[in-house]
Amino acid sequence: MRSITKEFPGVKALDHVSITVHAGEIHAICGENGAGKSTLMKVLSGVYPYGTYSGDIWFRGETVEFRDIRASEQAGIAIIHQELALIPELSIAENIFLGNEIEKRGVIDWPDTRTRAVDLLARVGLNDDPETQIKTIGVGKQQLVEIAKALAKDVKLLILDEPTAALNEDDSQHLLDLILGLKSKGIASIMISHKLNEIEQIADSITIIRDGRTIETLDVSAGGVDEDRIIRGMVGRSLESRYPDRTAHIGEVFFEVRDWTVRHPQVPERLVAKHSNLVVRRGEIVGLAGLMGAGRTELAMSIFGRSYGTYESGTIIKDGKEIVLRNVQAAIDEGLAYVSEDRKVLGLNLLDTIKQSIVSAKLRKISRAGVVDRDAENEISEDYRKRLRIKTPNVDVGVSKLSGGNQQKVVLAKWMFTDPDLLILDEPTRGIDVGAKYEIYTIIQNLAAQGKGVILISSELPELLGITDRIYTIFEGQITDDIPTATATAENLMRSMTSTRQKAQA
Repeated sequence: MRSITKEFPGVKALDHVSITVHAGEIHAICGENGAGKSTLMKVLSGVYPYGTYSGDIWFRGETVEFRDIRASEQAGIAIIHQELALIPELSIAENIFLGNEIEKRGVIDWPDTRTRAVDLLARVGLNDDPETQIKTIGVGKQQLVEIAKALAKDVKLLILDEPTAALNEDDSQHLLDLILGLKSKGIASIMISHKLNEIEQIADSITIIRDGRTIETLDVSAGGVDEDRIIRGMVGRSLESRYPDRTAHIGEVFFEVRDWTVRHPQVPERLVAKHSNLVVRRGEIVGLAGLMGAGRTELAMSIFGRSYGTYESGTIIKDGKEIVLRNVQAAIDEGLAYVSEDRKVLGLNLLDTIKQSIVSAKLRKISRAGVVDRDAENEISEDYRKRLRIKTPNVDVGVSKLSGGNQQKVVLAKWMFTDPDLLILDEPTRGIDVGAKYEIYTIIQNLAAQGKGVILISSELPELLGITDRIYTIFEGQITDDIPTATATAENLMRSMTSTRQKAQA
């Protein structure tokens, strides 16, 4: 890609960006949120068609001018977006071959479709039934279905935008091994990721983009490339510590869940939360650790206004009194907030502007007689835009125009605006660069310093060890341990995340 420039109204997203990728190479692209990484890949894959940008794309010996994504796929380029492009109501098999159906004489060959889907799922490490609806599997498994979908095509260049963001460590490693396997077959990959340890592990070259410009390309084989070196290029400075220093001031227990049991919404005989007990103290950041499918999100959503599964039994105590949260509005009214794992589906209305999104969870806070105070809406949303460093020219921009990380900041601002007593954060730094992560960690710590409680769900054990005060582990819907972070290690957490032998301590 030579001197690629792409502009949106009021913003130059790419300014003469150039990258070179060799056959059979794993080429990483790094940069802060809003740096232009995803935009560059959308240009390459035809999402932004020829004529909407300036510069040249040269692929396999010739200049190409992709008019749409189908043209790039026919050339051998497949892209897996950060926000997954799957149809929830269709099956896994139907999604894998959508637009690439297996047919005989104009009719879809369903037996062959199923057989090939099973084979592709096996290649990405999934043993789910191909007839399973996409909406019934988690985000992590959906990511693997996207990989299988790409492999169903004759791929020469695979673009992966944050491919492991929603995966736990084991599944992430499986995917990285899969990418390395493709490399051995001569397939090149371009990988966008904020997980610098993964980039360091598998990348041959790393191109760093900052503010829409190419900063440098690093040759990993030449040596001297580590996480600190990559960070310097991304942010223009060194980050002395990944996690802000903090002196915790933890108070009394103010939130408690007792004997919480919830059934699966589609499979009533399956319990997704099994007699769970947890407590949160004022000023405390509590981690919730578990492998994909362990039930972390299901537990959190069921607590937050019973927004997942079928409530079976259990009690919630807040400030010494039992509260009944029959729906999300009741949870908000009682001072709970929930930043969801899936910002695109559950966190945002993508038709809204930034300012509409930020005030949406508690409109009455800026309303009189049912009428929204537009001046207050502008003032408050502009304040959050500055505080959270949301990269956008103004708050009238639609949230669909923002990068994934900046969308996540808008979701965080939305729930901060409700002034909650307990903030539940489900993978809040998923797909966010190291600089923005530090800012979000600081925001979380400031909320705790105000005497609020925080429950942090994360698939990244270093993150849990770096920011929490105490960590619950969960396995197959059951809380298995309660470990002070001061004595926690990745090893003892993993032991408790893969076994029910240990019992949680209240």
